[in-house]
Amino acid sequence: MASLFPKGEGSCYLLDAGAGIGTLSAAFLNRWKSGGFCFRRVALDAFEFDPSLIQHLVHTLGKYAREGDFISNIRQEDFIHASVESLTGSLFSPPVKYYTHAILNPPYKKINSRSAHRLALRRVGIETVNLYSAFVALAVAQAAPGGQIVAIIPRSFCNGPYYRPFRDFILEHAAIRHMHLFESRSKAFKDDDVLQENIIIRLERDGPQGPVTVSTSTDDTFADLVTHEHPFERIVFPDDPERFIHVPTSPEKNAIELSEAIRFTLADLGIKVSTGPVVDFRLKEHLRNMPGAGTVPLLYPAHFSRTGTTWPIEGMKKPNAIMRNAETEKWLYPSGFYCVVRRFSSKEEKRRIVASVVEPSAFGDAPVLGFENHLNLFHENKRGLPEALAHGLAVFLNTTAVDENFRRFNGHTQVNATDLKLMKYPSRETLIKLGEWAMQQGTLTQEQIDATLGSLIE
Repeated sequence: MASLFPKGEGSCYLLDAGAGIGTLSAAFLNRWKSGGFCFRRVALDAFEFDPSLIQHLVHTLGKYAREGDFISNIRQEDFIHASVESLTGSLFSPPVKYYTHAILNPPYKKINSRSAHRLALRRVGIETVNLYSAFVALAVAQAAPGGQIVAIIPRSFCNGPYYRPFRDFILEHAAIRHMHLFESRSKAFKDDDVLQENIIIRLERDGPQGPVTVSTSTDDTFADLVTHEHPFERIVFPDDPERFIHVPTSPEKNAIELSEAIRFTLADLGIKVSTGPVVDFRLKEHLRNMPGAGTVPLLYPAHFSRTGTTWPIEGMKKPNAIMRNAETEKWLYPSGFYCVVRRFSSKEEKRRIVASVVEPSAFGDAPVLGFENHLNLFHENKRGLPEALAHGLAVFLNTTAVDENFRRFNGHTQVNATDLKLMKYPSRETLIKLGEWAMQQGTLTQEQIDATLGSLIE
């Protein structure tokens, strides 16, 4: 992280928000002391709210205090409230400091929509849902023109509707200069239970946006570091209203980007995608382990595999059925052909998107079906799809090209209905042809799926 900053000159005003024991500040100062920066002096503001870490932080920074060209100010206060007070010119806070540099490993925790932090952030035009994005936005807000911000943060801000205001804020006030992606969640952060990829990002306050450097490594040894430069239109697509931030790991465009045939939205196709409406713990009294009188099938990801649908499953930890009555009726879908995608993948699973076809014949004469909340389902106004279309969608979504493209903007283990809604698809006719072909083949290999998609969209 310290190595990503340009060499610099003059005086450095450094921010370390959420400083902990001072590891990041020490890395920055070590580079300076060894001649990696050309600053005459460095003044550091280190924010740390946890009293148990202050003595360690004092000890770390004390190693650099012997010379007069470094001063540090340890601020044991809430970074969000202190920054907002400074930015709004409160009589009781010091005037805003415009930092030339910031290095951050911010805390990760959701912010309640009515919390004091959320209300404070709104006072300075920042709308966001997590402490980590709040810290980065405030660092940008307090950076001098040309100021450099380097942060290690979860990749979840790159996509999804909740982080759209944060993406807008960052893209309006800063240029993205560099992103580093750790390709293995478990190896880079083996001491933590990390459910999503983390990236290191360097931003430049008010900088003109140009090409973006993207580097990758499997883990924190950086032994297999690979670096490429990409035009900005490959990072944020010009026609994307959501402004998703993509992290391409190769200079070559993949089949999804290259194909003019894959340009249709779900709205163009007359298809909708929704999260499974049955939240099991809210309907607990209506759930049954096995089907019986008055029940209908309740479908979980475990009921689906690449070879088809298995229902019911004896001994499964989850229920196989739900009572059909006045309280559950509104959560049920008419029996029919649907395409479903699991919402969650395991940490190191090869595929992020796993799609299956719901075959109504697997459930006998069941008139309706329940889809549990861990599934996304494609439907036509809450009714099933034509059989060939359901199969075609599943084949398309199971292609390697789709999975690779999806990973470029989605760095966590969750596949949301919003993500699937914003993807581009082949035409309805192409998907039906793909489905008709798949229905004649039986079990498909990955090679067959990938090759057939290529021939249909050429």
